[in-house]
Parts: sequence; C-alpha cells; structure tokens
Amino acid sequence: MGALLADQIGPEGRHVVIADEDGEHRLWVRSTAPDQPMAVLIPLDRDFETRIASLLRFQRRLFGKASGPPPRGWRLTAYRRARLQHMLIALDMHLAGDSYRDIATKLGESEAAALPASEWKDSRARSRIIRLVAGATAMMNGGYRKLLRGR
Repeated sequence: MGALLADQIGPEGRHVVIADEDGEHRLWVRSTAPDQPMAVLIPLDRDFETRIASLLRFQRRLFGKASGPPPRGWRLTAYRRARLQHMLIALDMHLAGDSYRDIATKLGESEAAALPASEWKDSRARSRIIRLVAGATAMMNGGYRKLLRGR
C-alpha cells in the first residue's frame, strides 16, 4: 500500500492518511476492530461523484495498481494556494479585531494602508482585503467544501 502518514482513533472511528505518489488517500473507518472486512458507505448527495472518484482511486491502490492522479479540479494552483493562505491570515486577523489596514500591511499592501482615509476607502487594496475576509468567512461557514468539489 503506502506509508501511513496519520492514524488517529477517536469516538467516531479511525482517521487514516495513506501516502501515494499520485496523491494521498484519506479514510474514515468507523469500526476500529482489527481484521474486520471493509465496506464503503457513500451518501447519495451532491458530492457523490467526488466520493466515487476518490473511492476508485483508493480501490485501484488497494489492489496493487497505480491509483492515478486525482482529478484536475482537486489540485490547487500556486495562485489558488497563495490566495487561500492570504484568506486564512486575513480571517485570523479580522477575528482577532485587527483593522483592514492592519491586514493590508501584513499582506504586503503597506503603501496603500498608509493612504489618507479618503483614498484608502476607495483603494483596490482595501477592496481586496474586504473580499479576502468575506471569502474566508464564507469558507469558515461551510464553503470550504467547494475545495473538495474542485471549485
């Protein structure tokens, strides 16, 4: 199979991350009893196709074949990864009570953050920070699932 990258047992079952050169596999195993046969329960929800794609990759790997790369939509581009990092920073600072100017300074927009109030109010940097905070707040409130759907 692959190296075990994580293995945690909690009240809801066992969470396992298995290494794979094509992209790791993340499993939630409800029964922690050893030597139990595995079965898969897949909800018929709007993420059904994503779940099936993950399951097929894992099944190929389980039977000794190359799992193949994850679907293209699952991989984050460098731009998307950087934007998500900025969203996390902006959200953390916003929740801690920092101003949009403080957030802008932290994210490298110190020149814009130093503008007089009238110019700052209409600046691109302020609009960008507001969008980052709004996007991060939406993700915090459940929108993060879009990442799993490749959106």
